[in-house]
Amino acid sequence: MRRRQLSLQAGPFAEPKANQARKSSSNGERSSTTSQDHDPVRPGIDAAIARSLDTTAAMASKLTPLLMRTVARMGSRAMWAMVPAPARTLSTSAMRHSDTLMVHRNTPENNPDIPFKFTPENEKIIEQILKRYPPQYKKAAVMPLLDLGQRQHGFCSISVMNEVARILEMPPMRVYEVASFYTMYNRTPVGKFHVQACTTTPCQLGGCGSDAIVKAIKEHLGINQGETTPDGLFTFIEVECLGACVNAPMVQINDDYYEDLTPETIKQVLTALKESVNDVSKAPKPGPQSGRQSCENSAGLTSLTSEPWGPEKTRPDL
Repeated sequence: MRRRQLSLQAGPFAEPKANQARKSSSNGERSSTTSQDHDPVRPGIDAAIARSLDTTAAMASKLTPLLMRTVARMGSRAMWAMVPAPARTLSTSAMRHSDTLMVHRNTPENNPDIPFKFTPENEKIIEQILKRYPPQYKKAAVMPLLDLGQRQHGFCSISVMNEVARILEMPPMRVYEVASFYTMYNRTPVGKFHVQACTTTPCQLGGCGSDAIVKAIKEHLGINQGETTPDGLFTFIEVECLGACVNAPMVQINDDYYEDLTPETIKQVLTALKESVNDVSKAPKPGPQSGRQSCENSAGLTSLTSEPWGPEKTRPDL
C-alpha cells in the first residue's frame, strides 16, 4: 500500500522538485506562523490581501497617466486664460444691420397692422402661377408669390408674407422661414433703384476693379453701404458674385445688369436712372457699357461666325 501511494505521487502529473521545495518552505513558514498565532484562517486572509493589493496597483498604473493628462490640460487652460486676446481675430461677427435677416421688429412702415392685398392684375398672375402645381402642393408657389408681392409693395413686408400664407394656406412661420433665408427678398424698405455692386474676386480684378466702382457710387450718391438716399431713389449694397464675371466689373440695379463699368460710366448710369423717373426714354440700356455685344471677345467673334447647317438657325438679334 505504501509503494502504491509513492507511485501515485511520482506519476506524470507530479510537480517539479523546485516547486515542491518552494511549497515545502512556504508550508513550513505557514506552519510556524500558525503555530505561533494559533489562527488556521490566516493564510486565506493573507492571499486575499495580496490579490487586493495587486488589483489596486494595476488600477493605479492605468489611472495615473489619465490623471496626469487631466492636470496638464487644466494647467494649459488656466495659462491661456491669462493670455490677452489679440486686437483682431481671423473671424468677425455679423454686421449690426444684418440682424434683419434673422428677426422681425415692428416699425411704422412694416408691421402686421398695415393692410396688404394683391391688385386685380396680380391676382390673375397668381391664378396662372398656381396652375403649375397640383392643388395639394400649391405651397410650392411661395417663392414666386413673395416676389410678386415685393414687386407690388416695394419690399417684402410682414403684411405681404401674411397674405401669401393666407392664399397658400400655409402657417405664417413657414413663409417667414423662406423670406428670411433668401437675401433677394428685401424685408426692409429700399429705394426705387436697388444698386447692388459685385465685390467678388473677378470683379475685384477685372477692368478698373470693383473698389473703384464702389467708391464712385458712394461719392456720386453720397451714401454708404446699406443706406438709402434722402429722396428715396437709391439704395446701395455690396453683394457676392452675380454670375457675369467675364464682363467684370459690374453692378445689378433692380433686375438689370450693367457691365464693363468704369467710374465714369457708372456715374452716367446713375444719372440716367434718376432722370428716367420723369422721362422713361432716358433710362440707360442694360448690358455692357463698353460697346461690345453681350460677352463676346474684344477682338470680335472667333467661332460660330457662319450660319450653322441643319434646321437650327441663329437668332437675328445675335
